[in-house]
Amino acid sequence: MFKKFVAALAALLAATAFAAVDANKATQAELEAISGIGPVISTLIVSERKKGDFKDWNDLVVRVKGVGDRSAAKFSEGGLTVNGKAYAGAPATEPAKAPMSAKAASGATRVVEATKATASKAASAVKGGAEKAASGVKGAAKVVKEDAKEQKDAVKENVADAKAKRAEKKAAKAEAKAEKAAAASAPKK
Repeated sequence: MFKKFVAALAALLAATAFAAVDANKATQAELEAISGIGPVISTLIVSERKKGDFKDWNDLVVRVKGVGDRSAAKFSEGGLTVNGKAYAGAPATEPAKAPMSAKAASGATRVVEATKATASKAASAVKGGAEKAASGVKGAAKVVKEDAKEQKDAVKENVADAKAKRAEKKAAKAEAKAEKAAAASAPKK
């Protein structure tokens, strides 16, 4: 039983090694630690963030030149989040945890010792609650699917809005250019 506990503790520590990094809070070095993000992209993210926090993944994709859907998914898989959310379709990661102090470490040692003493009781309780947990997982999976669909729909809507804004800007520039050309060719009095 103790071996199982040690294995679970090791798995927990491994999970914290791949902790989530939020694009709105991370330093440039933390951003560069994400697979696929180099100095250029991290600099762009930090400079765009100074203009205002990213609302969602689509906002990041639209505002940061060089980041598209594929790279956003890759960054999310590497642990990047926007407002604590992973990119739609990318696996979620756990938030980063603060390192333990000496006092907390000694408290953790006491917890480990107490856990050894009650491991058999906990195992039977877990076994009894496994059926309830399985039904809860099914419900949670449905919620996750719904959230992912909502996020994808929001991304599509934001992309469409961004494209419309770009088209409006382009039309306004063309109109201004045509007006300038017409003014230049008009006879002077």
